[in-house]
Amino acid sequence: MRILIMGGTRFIGVYLTQLLVKQGHEVVLFNRGNRPAPALQGVGQIIGDRTDPTQLKAKLSQEQFDVIFDNNGRELSDTQPLAEIFQGRVQHFVYMSSAGVYLKSDQMPHVEGDPVDPKSRHRGKHETEAYLEQIGIPFTSIRPTYIYGPRNYNDLEAWFFDRIVRDRPIVIPGHGLHITQLGHVKDLAQAMTQVIGNQQAIGQIYNISGDRYVTFDGLARACAQAAGKSADDIKIVHYDPKKFDFGKRKAFPMRTQHFFASVNKAQSELAWKPEYDLISGLTDAFNNDYLASGRDKAEIDFSVDEEILQVQS
Repeated sequence: MRILIMGGTRFIGVYLTQLLVKQGHEVVLFNRGNRPAPALQGVGQIIGDRTDPTQLKAKLSQEQFDVIFDNNGRELSDTQPLAEIFQGRVQHFVYMSSAGVYLKSDQMPHVEGDPVDPKSRHRGKHETEAYLEQIGIPFTSIRPTYIYGPRNYNDLEAWFFDRIVRDRPIVIPGHGLHITQLGHVKDLAQAMTQVIGNQQAIGQIYNISGDRYVTFDGLARACAQAAGKSADDIKIVHYDPKKFDFGKRKAFPMRTQHFFASVNKAQSELAWKPEYDLISGLTDAFNNDYLASGRDKAEIDFSVDEEILQVQS
């Protein structure tokens, strides 16, 4: 198949490209060209700005693709011009949404079909899902929870590693028992490839993540283990986030709430299961990204931590 990936040079798209090429597909990346494309045979690149509909049409309207992966559309306005270009002439349009669209609920885990939050910062994702369904394009939507692994450009696992390798306290909002969920980027990419050619997946939404859940405190201990330390080696400090005003500074990399989703539907309909458990995935991220990039020796700003620790001490 000839496959278009929007993006493809940062995180998810890199792993997805590698898997698709390995499976024998021809892959074309569409991006601004700010980062080098994966150096793989069978990978092409079209340089352009997707936020400019005129440019998008000029660059892509004469191209033919069997499958499109829209990995970086956040708002409906990002994806609508792309979908209009290929409506009626693509076998499968795979959209990267987010489990962040779900409305808070007393009943967990989130399952596909749960109500969505109209005030969510990810509401543009759900608006896009609704639009794709409305126009009848053969789409599948993927809703990850927290994605982690090598090349992660969001401070998630690295936030914990920063403190663990420097023997600093880990400051966690609330009681530390909020339950959350992480999914390894390679498992996400694998699930995305298993959507292709699956007619049952057309018009469907799938939660994709790890198949187990973890508390905030448990995540801190798992990160310690991945970094070669014992859970007894770390000090966890809990605090009430309502007592602080950090402005736009981020004190913690995760939302202070229960946030986890069932992946049963994906496992059943896509014949997929995660390869990584939390410890093996975090160990992969620590060794092959955190240490490999030299971040363990970088200067890190712990000023927010210090504000919290001064009050908690």
